[in-house]
Amino acid sequence: MPGIDEKITFRPVNIAVLTVSDSRSMADDKSGDILVARLTEAGHELADRTIVKDDVPAIVGQLRAWIADPLIEAVISTGGTGVTGRDVTPEAFAQVYEKEIAGFGEVFRHISFKFIGTSTIQSRATAGVAGGTYLFALPGSPGACRDGWDHILKDQLDIRYRPCNFAELLPRLQEHLQASA
Repeated sequence: MPGIDEKITFRPVNIAVLTVSDSRSMADDKSGDILVARLTEAGHELADRTIVKDDVPAIVGQLRAWIADPLIEAVISTGGTGVTGRDVTPEAFAQVYEKEIAGFGEVFRHISFKFIGTSTIQSRATAGVAGGTYLFALPGSPGACRDGWDHILKDQLDIRYRPCNFAELLPRLQEHLQASA
C-alpha cells in the first residue's frame, strides 16, 4: 500500500516557483501563493519565486538560470499550459528537458478529470528533468495547483513516500554526465 514510511527521515527539497502570466503580479498571484504555502507547509524550502511573461525565451531563460543553480532541485510553474495562442509553457519546457516525465501530465489529467470532467483535456501539464533539476508545469488556476500539489507533488517530493518517489532519485539525476566525464 502506498504511503509515508515514518522510519525514513524527511529531507526538504529546494523548490523554485515560477508563475507564467502576462497579467499577474506578486500581489494577485493566487496560484503561486498556493504552491508556496503548500510546499513550505510540507517542510520544503522555497528557493526562489518569480513571474515571467508568456514568452518562450523568457521562460527558457528563467528555467536555465534555475537549472544552473546547484541549490535549486525542483521548479514548479503555474500558467501557460492551455491551448490559446499565448500558452507556451510546454513548448518552453520542452526546449530545456533532457528527459520528459510523460506520466506526470497523464496522471495530472486523470486526477483533474475527477474535479472538472472533460475540461481537463485543455491542460497540457508537463514535467521533465534537466541538469539534475525536476521541472513541473501546472495550469494557472488555483484549483489545478492544489490538485497537482496535493495529489502528485506532495508525495513524489517526499523522500519517505513508498513504494518510490522523485526525491530519492535526486542524487542520481546526473549519472549520465558523470559516466561521460
